[in-house]
Amino acid sequence: MPKLIGTHSGTFHCDEALACFMLRQLTEYSDAKIVRSRDPAVLETCDIVVDVGGVYDHEAKRYDHHQRGFDEQFSAEFKTKLSSAGLIYKHYGQDVIRAIAKEADLDSSAVDQLHKKLYESVIEGVDGIDNGVSQYPSDIEPAYKESTGLSARVGRLNPWWNQPEGDMDERFAQAMALTGSEFTERVRYYALSWLPGRKIVEQGYTGRFDIDQSGQIVLFDTFCPWKDHITTIEDEALEKNPELAKIVYVLYPDTSGAWRVQAVPEKPGSFVSRHPLPESWRGIRDEALSERSGVEGCIFIHQSGFIGGNKTRDGALALARKALTMD
Repeated sequence: MPKLIGTHSGTFHCDEALACFMLRQLTEYSDAKIVRSRDPAVLETCDIVVDVGGVYDHEAKRYDHHQRGFDEQFSAEFKTKLSSAGLIYKHYGQDVIRAIAKEADLDSSAVDQLHKKLYESVIEGVDGIDNGVSQYPSDIEPAYKESTGLSARVGRLNPWWNQPEGDMDERFAQAMALTGSEFTERVRYYALSWLPGRKIVEQGYTGRFDIDQSGQIVLFDTFCPWKDHITTIEDEALEKNPELAKIVYVLYPDTSGAWRVQAVPEKPGSFVSRHPLPESWRGIRDEALSERSGVEGCIFIHQSGFIGGNKTRDGALALARKALTMD
């Protein structure tokens, strides 16, 4: 007889849809039936219950977060209160990652890294939105509206106020499929692309003084996701030696065979660079840029100065070296 996963009926949200999807990735619940109810007697028959019931008890497999006094976080590094998605991910996330990314052949260290990375990149946002935790101080006016996130898209699967409800279980199944598709894609990306990139970044960082005596330019022979890794690896190095110079530019080949020189952002996700490419080069292309910079083979410098291109590795390196001494 299939096991029963209980959650609440009525309007649904991203957190319980994702929680139910994650549970179904586990062998124990792979063929489990979803039971949507607020009746305590019905929920009592379920093998595991999420987002309803007023109880958080891992041993009893009850994972609600609405009760007074609940204040559970993913770990001591995080401040955001968990939703039902965060609770399920905290307790079962490592097994879910292994199930989704089977072909990655992950060891325990890799799973630990992915568990944290996927929480801060995917799950924490779901937790924060469901619990009404603002991303920034309330006195800051957002520069624009954003309504394309996962939680918003799940919310739009509920019927409009002036629509008949129809089959709410079918709508919830669509929400599970939506959250599951996005979560699966993120797990696979981080396990199969992002994590292998760390080795490339480590090699580039270790060999940076072979590229330039300043130690502020890192070169990769192949492109990989580097921004998160460079920050983490650099922070680890700075803990041991605070006098080390921070990385300013990263060089790598693009898909056309040309080379890019990219300014390192102040922090991952920031649009502000530590040292943008020189203002006098920005928005200029090709021969005009080569003449102005004194470097042959130039292709472009972006108007914001965060990235530029050159036809050759040596040309990109020359641009980076010159840019270190300019504003």
